[in-house]
Amino acid sequence: MCYGSPMQTFDLLTPHVVTQAVEEAYEIRSDGSLSALSSYVNRVYALSDEEGNSYVAKFYRPGRWSREALLEEHELVLECAAADLPVVAPIVSPEGNTLEAVVAAEGASETEFSFALYPKRGGRNFDAERDEDLLRLGSLVGRLHAVAARKSASHRLRCAPDASTALFLGELRDVVHPDLRDEFFEVAEAAVERITPLFAGTALQRIHGDCHRGNILDRGTEGLLLIDFDDLMMGPPVQDLWLLLPDRAHKSRRELALILEGYEQFHPFERPTLALIEPLRLMRMIYYLAWSARQREDRRFREGHPDWGGRAFWLKEVEDLRDQIRAIEQEPA
Repeated sequence: MCYGSPMQTFDLLTPHVVTQAVEEAYEIRSDGSLSALSSYVNRVYALSDEEGNSYVAKFYRPGRWSREALLEEHELVLECAAADLPVVAPIVSPEGNTLEAVVAAEGASETEFSFALYPKRGGRNFDAERDEDLLRLGSLVGRLHAVAARKSASHRLRCAPDASTALFLGELRDVVHPDLRDEFFEVAEAAVERITPLFAGTALQRIHGDCHRGNILDRGTEGLLLIDFDDLMMGPPVQDLWLLLPDRAHKSRRELALILEGYEQFHPFERPTLALIEPLRLMRMIYYLAWSARQREDRRFREGHPDWGGRAFWLKEVEDLRDQIRAIEQEPA
């Protein structure tokens, strides 16, 4: 994995570079259409060939993941597809690869971009409100975890406070506003120390890592579609379940019970790990800060988050961490 590496620019990734790279790697002829899709971390484009086939090309942010880590993402998705799970698998190039690369250069600047090509699949947001909808969500994740548990991912993050969260805090060391730096790290490091023992002995396996409802699409009669395995990690299975809840666990008992009922039809679940939900929420807060920090110099990110990184921003983050620590301490059994 390459967390902590400096994030390089996407400025060299022009429409011409994108189109030519896809055409050469996959031996297709573009019809000239190319449109950028919403994505902060990577760059994602929709395009079509002269035969009317539609694709999505995903260009990974340089420095974020190693080639081995990216291939572990593809490996899991291909395993899911082989098990008839509703996922979008990367297309294998004529050379037999799911991951290709292109070097873009301008003057003395040169950057290598890894990329993959996928068939384009649409869908609408899945509004899971009925009991049967929640059962479907749980069943989908249970099926995913049943497949994912068969192998490991040695080049991916371990979702544990003393592993991934400590790494993310290290990335933020020179990012936090000077006026709040000492206070932020005092609170954050104390929180990590507080929750680390809760993960002792917890079994980790391959999980989606970012399994919120926005990454589950409804394709009508075709069923649900699970997308975006970019944050694949080794973690406790409960990480892929709590993000599906509409509120904190003790306020979502009905939803949680139904999701677990659907899940356990396909994969066993360790009920004691439900106690990790609020610690995992705190870890995700710190992860999101590091995720944002990596992109803070991108023009697109700055335009969408003009107040990110100021004193008022970090003051609120400190208070949010304090609130989450209180939530962990007060969470009902």
